[in-house]
Amino acid sequence: MAFWWPLLVIAFAFAICKFLLMLIPSNVPSIDVDASDVLDDGTQPRENSFIYIPSRRQTDKVQCYEPATMKYLGYFPALKPVEVKERVAQARKAQKVWAKSSFKQRRQFLRILLKYIIEHQQLICEISSRDTGKTMVDASLGEIMTTCEKITWMLSEGERWLRPEYRCSGRSMLHKTSRVEFHPLGVIGAIVSWNYPFHNIFNPMLAAVFSGNGIVIKVSENATWSGCFYVRIIQTALAAVGAPENLVEVITGFAETGEALVSSVDKIIFVGSPGVGRMIMRNAAEPLIPVTLELGGKDPFIVCEDVDVSHVAQIAARAALQSSGQNCAGAERFYVHKGIYSSFVAEVVKIVKTVTAGPPLSGKYDMGAICMQQHSERLQSLVNDALDNGAEIVGRGSVGNIAEGAVDQYFPPTVIVNVNHKMKLMQEEAFGPIMPIMKFSTDEEAVMLANDSKYGLGCAVFSGSQRRARNIASQINCGVAAINDFASNYMCQSLPFGGVKDSGFGRFAGVEGLRACCLVKSVVEDRWWPLIKTKIPKPIQYPIAENGFEFQESLVEALYGLNVWDRLRALVNVLKILTDKNSSSNKNVRND
Repeated sequence: MAFWWPLLVIAFAFAICKFLLMLIPSNVPSIDVDASDVLDDGTQPRENSFIYIPSRRQTDKVQCYEPATMKYLGYFPALKPVEVKERVAQARKAQKVWAKSSFKQRRQFLRILLKYIIEHQQLICEISSRDTGKTMVDASLGEIMTTCEKITWMLSEGERWLRPEYRCSGRSMLHKTSRVEFHPLGVIGAIVSWNYPFHNIFNPMLAAVFSGNGIVIKVSENATWSGCFYVRIIQTALAAVGAPENLVEVITGFAETGEALVSSVDKIIFVGSPGVGRMIMRNAAEPLIPVTLELGGKDPFIVCEDVDVSHVAQIAARAALQSSGQNCAGAERFYVHKGIYSSFVAEVVKIVKTVTAGPPLSGKYDMGAICMQQHSERLQSLVNDALDNGAEIVGRGSVGNIAEGAVDQYFPPTVIVNVNHKMKLMQEEAFGPIMPIMKFSTDEEAVMLANDSKYGLGCAVFSGSQRRARNIASQINCGVAAINDFASNYMCQSLPFGGVKDSGFGRFAGVEGLRACCLVKSVVEDRWWPLIKTKIPKPIQYPIAENGFEFQESLVEALYGLNVWDRLRALVNVLKILTDKNSSSNKNVRND
C-alpha cells in the first residue's frame, strides 16, 4: 500500500493541474465572416424569393433552392475543366508554403474554427437547414457535434499521429533505427455529398490541412449554396493564422467538374454512390491517383429478444429518421427477434405516428424535407414495389400544412412489415425515412440476413447481453459496428470510418484517415553513426568468395534458427568464415 500512495498523489495532482489549466482562457482570436448574403432576415431582394421548380436539364449554372419551401436561393457557375485545373494549381502553390507550417500554427487554425462554430451554431445550422431541408436539431447533431468532436480530437492527438513513429529494426538490423515518417501528399481532392454540407466539407478539409496539404473540394450541385458560404469560414480562419491564400478551395459544377478534379490532384476522397464511385476509380486509374471511397450502406439494425423494447424503439426511430433518413450510416434494415417482434413494431409505430414532417425553420416539425425531388419520387417507387410484393404499411407519420397541388419534397416517415430480401426496398440503399422490419428466430439467421447485402458500411446490434451482441456484430461483414447503440462510432473520432463491398474502401476519420492524407515514408539509418557503419561482409563482396553461400546459410540460421544451440553453432561458423583469410583468395585461384 505504501508503494501506491505516492503514485496516487502524483496522479491526483496531475489531474488538478490539468483542470486548472483548462480554466485559463485560451488566447484564440475571433474571426468575422461576412454572412450578409445568406441571412434570411427579410431584407433580401424580393426578386430572389420566387418558387423554383427544379429542372432536370443541366446548364452552365448550378441552381440552388430550399427543398423545404422551394424558395430560390441563387446560382453558381459550373466550372469548366480548365478552371478546375487553375484552382488546383493555385492550391498546389499555396500548399508548398503550408507544408512548412508548424503544428502550433495548425492547432491555432483549428481553435479559431472551433470558436467560430460554437459561437455561430444557429447560423451554420440554419444555412444547412435551408439548403438541404433538415431540421435544426438534425443539423446540430450531424453538422455541429461531429465537426466539433473531430476538431477536438485532432487538437488533442493529431500531432502525435503525424510525428515520426519508431519501429523495431529486427534481428539483422539491430545496429539501425527504423521509423515511419508522414509527409503531406500535396493537394487532396474531395467530392462530397449533399446530406451534411457543413460536415462533409470540414471532414476531409481538417485532415488534409492539419497534415500539411492543400485541398480542393467539389461540393454537390444539391448543396452548393451552403458550401460556398462554409468555405468562407475556413478561408477566414486560415488568413487569421497567416496561411497562404487558395490553400482551401471549393469548386462548383456537375460531373465534368468532378472529372477534371480527379485527374488534377494527388489523392481523391469521394462520398457518394457506388455507380459514381466506379467512374471515379476509372478516371483515377490512368494517372494512378489513390482513392478513398465512402459509398453509402444498407445498415442492419438487429434487436434480440432480451432488450428493453421501448428504449431500443426510440433509438431505432432516430436511426431511421435522422435527417429524414438521408444518412450514409442510417439504419435501413430492421431485424427483430420473433419473441418481441409484435411489441417492437407496435412501439415503433406509436413513435412514428407522432412524427410530423414540414418546413424545418418554422420550429414546429420533427422532420424536414427530402433534399431532391427525384429522390422523393424514388422512395415512393421503392415502397410501391414492396407493397406490390406483399409488404404492408402499418404506420406513417404525417406531413404538415402543405397546400394542395403545391410542389413539395416531403416524404412521411413510414413503417413497413411483411418485407423480404426479394424486394428492392431490402436490397437498394433507400436513403429515406422508411423502416422495413423483418423477424428472425436465431442469432445465426440474423447474421445471415445482415450479410445478405451488397453493402457493408455499418451495423447496430442490441441485446441484454453485451457478449451476445459483440458475437453477432463480429460476424457481420462491415466496417463499423455499434453495440447497443446506433452510429456512436462516428462520434468517436479516433476511430476510422468506412466500409467494404459496395460501401467502398479506404478510411477517413481517426488515425487511419489522418495518415491517409500523407505520403508514408519508411526511413532506416545507422544507430551509432559514425562508429558503426554498414559494411558488406567479405565473403559476399564482389567478386563473391567460394564459401559465400555457406556464409549466408550460417548467417540465416544464426539470426532466425528456432533452437538456441543451433543458432550458437551457426554463429560460430559465421565468425569462422569471416576470419578465414583464404575465403576471397580461393575464388581467385579457382578462376585462374
